[in-house]
Amino acid sequence: MASFQVEERTRLRRQWVDQSIALAMQNRWEDAARVNRQILELFPNDVDASNRLGRALTELGRYREAREAYKRAVELDPTNSIAHKNLHRLSVLKVEQAPPPTPERIDPRLFIAETGKTGVASLVRTAAADVLARMSLGDQVYFHPEGRALIVRNARGEYLGQVEPKLSQRLIDLMRGGNRYAAALMTVTNTAVRIIIRETYQDPSQTGKVSFPVRGETPGVRPYTRETLLRYEEEEDEEAGEEEEELGIEPELEEAEEPAEMTEFEEEAEAE
Repeated sequence: MASFQVEERTRLRRQWVDQSIALAMQNRWEDAARVNRQILELFPNDVDASNRLGRALTELGRYREAREAYKRAVELDPTNSIAHKNLHRLSVLKVEQAPPPTPERIDPRLFIAETGKTGVASLVRTAAADVLARMSLGDQVYFHPEGRALIVRNARGEYLGQVEPKLSQRLIDLMRGGNRYAAALMTVTNTAVRIIIRETYQDPSQTGKVSFPVRGETPGVRPYTRETLLRYEEEEDEEAGEEEEELGIEPELEEAEEPAEMTEFEEEAEAE
């Protein structure tokens, strides 16, 4: 009888964990928080559930509750890097109770890297840490040309930073010619932001003008999933891996890929 109860509790926990992860992947954070609370009622020492609850509450703008969830994770596991990282991130927020962030859905096609049509850029003159702390990997961002500067804002219209100058000038000229672009956060910390940019429409007048020139260009299209695309260089590999771990997603073994070609903008940045 006791064995049956243990098996039933284990089965129920696995079911709730899978459900909470699925809800998080759908940005259904209120439901994700509810399911993780259910897990913690039955398994109060579940560190992963505490971290997932903290993530859901952060996405909902309930920062005080999110801090409590992460603090509980640290109490259970003092070496837990995910909880420590998020507590540090939340420590810069001045608002204890904020309105839920605007839902930002992203077309999966944004995460298909096509030679000359997709590029990566670091932002300069970034926003204050409390603004960046409310952003998450994969959030969609929007361009606002102002003179020769390409301003990046989130869905709420908050300033996040500016695209690096040389790429800004190129994209602004192409946008004025009729091109359109979509972008999303690829890396975000309290002090640094990197975005992925994709050309979604090329105006006929811009035919032959490549948005993201590649040195030694080789034609072809390389598909990327959200996880693999957000893993860029060692530091970002670790951050994306922690995001999966925070949601409780077990890593999958993948075949080794050849390094992606760098655009001229990335080569110049690496040489500096």
